[in-house]
Amino acid sequence: MRTIEKNTRINAEHGVICAFPKDFFGYFAWPSVARDAAGTLFVGASGLRNRHVGPFGRVVFMRSTDEGNTWTTPRVIHDSPLDDRDTGVVCYPDGRRIVVSWFTLDMKRYMARRKKADTIDDKTSALIERGLGWITDEGVALSFGSWTKTSENGGITWSDSARSPVTSPHGPVLLKNGKLLYFGKQFPTDPDALPAGGGGIQAVESTDFGKSWTELGTVPLCADTVEQNYHEPHIVELENGRLVGLIRVQNFGDEKIGNPNVPHFSLVQTVSDDGGRTFSRAEPLGFHGSPAHIVRHSNGVLVSVYGYREKPYGERVALSRDGGETWEYNQILRDDGPDGDLGYPASVELDDGSIFTIYYQKPSSVDDKCGLMWSRWRLP
Repeated sequence: MRTIEKNTRINAEHGVICAFPKDFFGYFAWPSVARDAAGTLFVGASGLRNRHVGPFGRVVFMRSTDEGNTWTTPRVIHDSPLDDRDTGVVCYPDGRRIVVSWFTLDMKRYMARRKKADTIDDKTSALIERGLGWITDEGVALSFGSWTKTSENGGITWSDSARSPVTSPHGPVLLKNGKLLYFGKQFPTDPDALPAGGGGIQAVESTDFGKSWTELGTVPLCADTVEQNYHEPHIVELENGRLVGLIRVQNFGDEKIGNPNVPHFSLVQTVSDDGGRTFSRAEPLGFHGSPAHIVRHSNGVLVSVYGYREKPYGERVALSRDGGETWEYNQILRDDGPDGDLGYPASVELDDGSIFTIYYQKPSSVDDKCGLMWSRWRLP
């Protein structure tokens, strides 16, 4: 596998899905996008929250029928006592069947083990403490974990939530055989079942619209890395059935990456030729940026947009024209992020062959709440 640095700028049009930068509950993040055969776009995100880390996350859902120019108002489709985060969306071609995924964190537990909280004003701190006080042991038992829910009428009504054994920011993908493949990080139902950051990267599949999952293979790690380094994978199916997956790798707590070829906050790649039952050992791509989302363009090019959290902050593009054997990286989609709280891009191809990419970042200032943004662009 080769990587080629391009360091070029992509000509793109930019817009806003939703942004309420000064509202207390104006923070939106970690979005995903899907498109049906008729061209309707569906977006899910964690929204109407206060900040990056806190007890107020909700799963919100939006749609656009004009290729992203206008959007419905964010609608809450799930709100547990815990922090609902990282919403994935997959839709079937008919546009009726939609699967939304997310995971929850017990923020009372999470924030208690943080060595130092962000600097926040007294009023916000008091409201966060009040929110943490609503979290009970019973609420944790009922709500902690990784989840999906489904709609069979285009997102008008939704099923009850169903547990899934893994999580990833953009959720499952729909394979050509009609199965759902969920390539994610193993996620327990008990917050004490694994150490913080623990759990391998695994594929699971569903033949019943995400109601139940069958465990498949787990990705072998790079040398001198541990499970705590691996997070937030995504996968794409090639025309020949091969699966190509990219995984975020980073330092986690005291578990530093021991392999000099694997930079902090970068990507590693794995492939499977048997439907996710076995995977190749993860290989580093070697450049800064994470996490990734991958789609296969109609001309066969693999498109992966990722967050870039070094100055100048923004979103960058990696392309593979040979099924993941070679990646052309560091192509700048935009680099005007006020700070590093941004990213988690996801993309779909539009009818004219252009690419519509969504992500989150602050609209203009470091003091803004993050909003959901989009870029429309063409393959260079």
